[in-house]
Amino acid sequence: MKEVISRQSPVASEGAAHATVPLPLRERLGEGALELSASLSPPLTQPSPARGEGLPTAPLTTSSDPLIIAGRTFSSRLLVGTGKYKDMAETKAAIEASGAEIVTVALRRVNLADTGAESLHAAIPPERYTYLPNSAGCYSAEEALRTLRLARELGGWTLVKLEVIGDKRSLFPDVEETLKAAAILVKEGFDVMVYTNDDPIAARKFEDLGVAAIMPLAAPIGSGLGIQNPLNIRLIVEQSRVPVLVDAGVGTASDAAIAMELGCDGVLMNTAIAEAQNPVMMAAAMKLAVVAGRLAYLSGRMEKRPHASASSPQTGLIGV
Repeated sequence: MKEVISRQSPVASEGAAHATVPLPLRERLGEGALELSASLSPPLTQPSPARGEGLPTAPLTTSSDPLIIAGRTFSSRLLVGTGKYKDMAETKAAIEASGAEIVTVALRRVNLADTGAESLHAAIPPERYTYLPNSAGCYSAEEALRTLRLARELGGWTLVKLEVIGDKRSLFPDVEETLKAAAILVKEGFDVMVYTNDDPIAARKFEDLGVAAIMPLAAPIGSGLGIQNPLNIRLIVEQSRVPVLVDAGVGTASDAAIAMELGCDGVLMNTAIAEAQNPVMMAAAMKLAVVAGRLAYLSGRMEKRPHASASSPQTGLIGV
C-alpha cells in the first residue's frame, strides 16, 4: 500500500465569506496540509486576513513546504534531466543553478557504472543528488522492465521513472504497455513515477496500481510548446492522491509557473534548459518560476470577472 500524499489547495477567491476547498481536494488534505496552510497562506477554514497579513516569510523551497514522493522529502519542486548539454561542465552548472535535488538519467544513454573524472557521477554526485533512472527510449513493457531492473542492480535504485514510448515521431506514451510495466514494477517493490498522457482516466488507472507519482505530459517531449491542455492537467491534479508532476513540453519559465499554478506538485524538464541560449541562466529562471507558481497556487488567485472593477474605492472621493 503506497503512502498517500496530501496536496495543498488554494484558498477561495476574494469576496467569499470563508475560504473553502473543493471536495476532491479536501479529501486529500491531512493535518499536515492544514497546518501548512495556516503558516503559508490564509487558513483554509477561516476568513481571509487583512491584506498583507499571513504572507510567507520564506521561499517555498524550504522544509516548510516539502515535496514528498514515496516517503522521500525534497525541498525543490523542480526536477531536471541530464541530457543535451554541450559538455559535462555545462550540465553541472545548469543543474546547480536550477536548485534541483532530483536528476533523471536515461539508462540507455548514460553509463552509470562509470565513476571516472569525466563521468556523471563526478559532475552530479549521487551523494548530493537523488538519481531518478528512467526508461527513455523503450518501446515495450519488456524493454522498460529490463532497463529499470538494471538500475536496481547497478546502484540499488528503486525510485524510477517509467516511460514506454508509442512511436518515434510523437514520442507519446504507449499507455497500454506502460500500465503493464507499472503493475509489474510496483509488485517488485519499485517506487514508480510514471510518464503518461494528459488523460485523467489513464491517470486514475495508474494510481489504482499503486504508482508513487503521475507525470502527465504538457506537450510532446522536446517541443517547448507549453501546456496544451490545462483543463486535463487540472482534472488530474484534483482527482489524484499521489503527487502530480508535469513532464515534457515545457519551453520557458512561464510554462513552469503555469503548471504550478494549476496545482501540480512539481515540474520535470530537460530540453527547455539544455537548449536555451544560456542554459545556466534559464535553469535559474526555472527555479524561480516553480517557486512563483507554487506561491500563486497557495495564495488563491483573484476571481475572474467579465467586466472592469475599479482599483480605487468609489466612496469618500474628494469633491463628491
